[in-house]
Amino acid sequence: MGTIRIDDDYYTLINIFRVKPGDQPRIYAEVLGATEIIQHFPGFVSANVHLGDDGTTVVNYAQWRSKELFDAMQRHTSVQEHFRACREIAEIDSVFCRARYTHQREAAL
Repeated sequence: MGTIRIDDDYYTLINIFRVKPGDQPRIYAEVLGATEIIQHFPGFVSANVHLGDDGTTVVNYAQWRSKELFDAMQRHTSVQEHFRACREIAEIDSVFCRARYTHQREAAL
């Protein structure tokens, strides 16, 4: 499970996959397939996948130890087929960022 902490200074990728109705299971499977490979790369921290209630959106929140390690993974041939398949199924909006603020509700007394 991913933990969001400012002190970690992880390089974070948020991918928003927008698909036609009925294609959500396909893009979900493709993202999970890619993650099965990606999780073994140096620098990988976590991946979290969210399914939109509308059936046309999948959001992937992935954390990496550094931009350099993330970039090295992206260039590797073992993930290119998954990336290509994702682009064929979905329109993808990518946001690269680092967490700067988090807040969690205090435990009830």
